[in-house]
Amino acid sequence: MQKLLITRMMPARVLDAAKARFDVTLRDNPAPLSPVELRSALRDYDAVLPTLGDRFQPDVFADVPAPRAKILANFGVGYNHIDVDAARAAGIAVTNTPGAVTDATADIALTLMLMTARRAGEGERMLRAGLWGGWTPTQMLGTHVSGKTVGIIGMGRIGKAIARRCHAGFGMEVIFFNRSPVADAGVPARQVTMAEAMGADFVVVAVPGGKATHHLMNSEAFAAMKPSGIFVNISRGDVVDEAALIAVLQAGKIAGAGLDVYEFEPQVPSAFMAMENVALLPHLGTAALEVRENMGMMAVTNLIAHLEGRDLPNRV
Repeated sequence: MQKLLITRMMPARVLDAAKARFDVTLRDNPAPLSPVELRSALRDYDAVLPTLGDRFQPDVFADVPAPRAKILANFGVGYNHIDVDAARAAGIAVTNTPGAVTDATADIALTLMLMTARRAGEGERMLRAGLWGGWTPTQMLGTHVSGKTVGIIGMGRIGKAIARRCHAGFGMEVIFFNRSPVADAGVPARQVTMAEAMGADFVVVAVPGGKATHHLMNSEAFAAMKPSGIFVNISRGDVVDEAALIAVLQAGKIAGAGLDVYEFEPQVPSAFMAMENVALLPHLGTAALEVRENMGMMAVTNLIAHLEGRDLPNRV
């Protein structure tokens, strides 16, 4: 049996499927692989099932010039923690799990839009602290979501799923920025410049992570937002220049933000935690059992295809 390293705990169904075909080593540790573990993974295993934070970067591949591992079957659609070019040069295939995460991630985008606009996190903290004095007509007034404009940055699978929810569920006008033309957004929508999309009432980022989108959301991008605008990120943490976002929030240049991902996870800037107009979630985008099972089974399917010498269903 080929040796497979799984770098995080997985749902039981996924582990059972992997153990049926591989000699599995399960690393029961929530932290990303350490530098030593990264190199050991390439040297000591035939296949690796890594996930977010397992930074297989060029220096790791350079230190293991003849890797035993021939596939990194990433658990997740985002793979910006893996340098695909360096992996390919080392003779290692990389796969991901697209599709399985789409609806769950879009749901979290809408959750953050509502939480931020309606001050839900702030309200719950007030209630739990015993500070709620009773209902009044002017208590905790927030922003109405229905009928507003949403600007979606990145109109791939997840962007389109967010657009459907905003259009059909809240009657929102949808505008979007995408680097390439999108013939059919799935709902009535206009493709615009990034500056125009950033000027919407709600801005939701749904681009893939990677070198091309690192700090795409920077000071220049935030300058195009309106003072009443709300910013939401459900893509990858390093898509956002967190210092720039903190600066516009502290200056009152935008109304609020909802974040599910962070540039240096699990570290979250204390400045975000100190602001009541920022809704913070601990990377819950795909945190539903059936979704995580589907992601894991897709990763195992990629591994089995590699084992059997077949085309990889989700090669990146």
